Amino acid sequence: MTKAPRTLTAILIAAALAAGAAAQTKPPATREMVLLCWQEFGELVPARIATVLVPFGSLEPHGVIPNGTDSLAPEAMARDIAARVDALIAPTLNYGMTEAMKAFPGAVSIPSDAYAPFAESVLDNLAANGFKNIIVLNGHGGNTAALNGAATKVANARRVRVLVINWWTLADDITKAVFKQNGGHAGNNETAYVQAFLPEFIHPERYKPEMATPNPAPSGAYYAVPVQSTILLYEKGQGYPTFDAGQAKEYFRKVNDRVAELILDTVKKWDLAGVYK
Repeated sequence: MTKAPRTLTAILIAAALAAGAAAQTKPPATREMVLLCWQEFGELVPARIATVLVPFGSLEPHGVIPNGTDSLAPEAMARDIAARVDALIAPTLNYGMTEAMKAFPGAVSIPSDAYAPFAESVLDNLAANGFKNIIVLNGHGGNTAALNGAATKVANARRVRVLVINWWTLADDITKAVFKQNGGHAGNNETAYVQAFLPEFIHPERYKPEMATPNPAPSGAYYAVPVQSTILLYEKGQGYPTFDAGQAKEYFRKVNDRVAELILDTVKKWDLAGVYK
């Protein structure tokens, strides 16, 4: 008579543990922080999810693709890889530092003395909310120095791990493999990446090859403000947009795979080293 209640108790405990384990492994209803209510967020972070993807971009001319390319690209990247790296997605900072392009219609540039502390505050607040791994998906080269500085300050002050990714540089070899040549700002690489998920906002009918200008060679040879063109080739004679849908899909997939692999490998190595665990 005494064994039955114990058996029933054991079954109930096991069921409760199983339910709890299932809740821990069940994916969240959404990966986007802006769509979570505060209770949902509190249940997920940090007990269930320790990683956040933070897209940073800019608003500046990009040839015949959207002015918001530098924000749209890391946003699309975050949505594509969030489940793979088990991360939430923070809202995008859509503005960046683009002083040399301010003369072009639609461009908005934030001064460095305003941008750098703001970016640092964003990362600092994400750390304060419990994220252990903060992954900055940067879409604009002009932001890089400020983001690297903010990452260093926040990582050391908050004892968290921060990774800043400049996807177009990380994907340099992928660009050359897919297009058989180098890329460029609003060139084959950026145009293809955006074409893969926003084809209706790509305008090949507006494109002319003379819209492109190679970057100074050798580096530092000259500096023009405003820049001469909104398509800036990394290498003379290479990087012109192709507008090829097949290349766009292949490039999007391979770049995202590379970024996800880097994040997973970096977190794994941080864990292996016992850094800020």
